[in-house]
Amino acid sequence: MKTFFSLLFVITLQTCISSTPSFNNSDPVWTPTQTVQEGMKKAYFASGCFWCVEAIYESVKGVSEVYSGYAGGETKNPNYNQIGTGRTGHAEAVEVIYDPKVVNFGTLVQVFFGSHDPTTPNQQGPDYGSQYRSIAFYTSDQEREIIQNYMQMLEEGNYFPKAIVTEIKPLEKFYYAEEYHQDYEKNNPNNPYVQQVSIPRLRKFQKQYPELLKEEH
Repeated sequence: MKTFFSLLFVITLQTCISSTPSFNNSDPVWTPTQTVQEGMKKAYFASGCFWCVEAIYESVKGVSEVYSGYAGGETKNPNYNQIGTGRTGHAEAVEVIYDPKVVNFGTLVQVFFGSHDPTTPNQQGPDYGSQYRSIAFYTSDQEREIIQNYMQMLEEGNYFPKAIVTEIKPLEKFYYAEEYHQDYEKNNPNNPYVQQVSIPRLRKFQKQYPELLKEEH
């Protein structure tokens, strides 16, 4: 009976794509207008709906900005409608702009594994499809080794009840998502998906890792 009600709860939840406005294929491609300051670095992760992931990383001290986008696939210049089919090879991903003097890449990898379930293939919460799969991207051999070593530590320590299915991939290209996806949770606090999925996921992370959070002003 408990399993039935748990399944019913998941079914009734909003999904990321069900909460999305229609996309006009003639809309121009969005790119950030803010320049990255000297000394800042970039990191890339995919762990489910990028609205959730963006909000989590933006709460981490040392992170100055996070952008939602698409990565890991073959389709050039994908849009959200194409991503929703699950046939582009891309996953919803984020670009994290961070200050390595405040937070290092290893900590960002810790945030990645500590803020989603890396054992569910092509799924995160109520969202299903290859676009929601777990990927840790690297842009150097050093980053690849950090990801591999951390994942090995988790597996040897049996931190999860099932095997980790996270992909470790080189970042070949990051495509920025449409403008309305940027800062989505912040700009749409009353959206049903944000209320039911994004905010609880953020709060769970904040409760587990208070030492990584920015100070509130």
